[in-house]
Amino acid sequence: MRYHQAWQARDLDALMALYHPQVEYNDFFQNRRIDPQALRDYLAASMPAGREALQTYTDRLRVDGDTALLQYQVTLRGGSGLVSFRACEALTVRDGLIWRVNEYASLVREPAGASTRVEGGRLALSRLGLSARQLGMLADDLQQYFLQSRPYLDPHLDLQQVAVATGYTRNQISFFLNQVLGQTFYRYLNQLRLDHLLAGLRPGDAARPVEELAQVAGFKSLSTFYRCFHERTGTSPKAYLECLEL
Repeated sequence: MRYHQAWQARDLDALMALYHPQVEYNDFFQNRRIDPQALRDYLAASMPAGREALQTYTDRLRVDGDTALLQYQVTLRGGSGLVSFRACEALTVRDGLIWRVNEYASLVREPAGASTRVEGGRLALSRLGLSARQLGMLADDLQQYFLQSRPYLDPHLDLQQVAVATGYTRNQISFFLNQVLGQTFYRYLNQLRLDHLLAGLRPGDAARPVEELAQVAGFKSLSTFYRCFHERTGTSPKAYLECLEL
């Protein structure tokens, strides 16, 4: 199917050529209708160039008369199990062009193999201004940003700075952290700081002051550092460092 091939190839021109100039595009995930004049920008924002596909098709193409049904899933790995957006698109085709698209999506959390629909965040989702595909991109963009730039090493990093650096709004970032990763913004930063510290510790670090280790990892508060360290390791920084010497 040319529609599927255009998406897989991220060929925006080929995709736009499949739509009727006055196509009716309904995104029920956001409760909005995309104006034909804005459709190209809408689709472009859903096509992350240069990456592996963020979505997988979950069923074969089904055709009934002039309507085709596509089903796919965008999966996000969070801090507790998996979160996925399960979506389907009903395409009405006439004279070789797509006249109407009805796109539906729902957020599903799958802890330990059990699938449960996330109802509490449904209203918040509709207000984010992002489609299901774009939400998948947000997750990927944030994770790549924190992994590559390591902004958490700045003890004064705040949500506004992350929003400016990534191009997303504070509400969009907060939703991802709260609903997908199950963490607050600052708790997430502290976990990243601790990951960074533990990955770099060496036996010789036992002689370094604990305050220095906390500061290098980006912790602004020593008490917060001690609490996070104990929650992760079950012991104090000093005891942990002494074990490295053994």
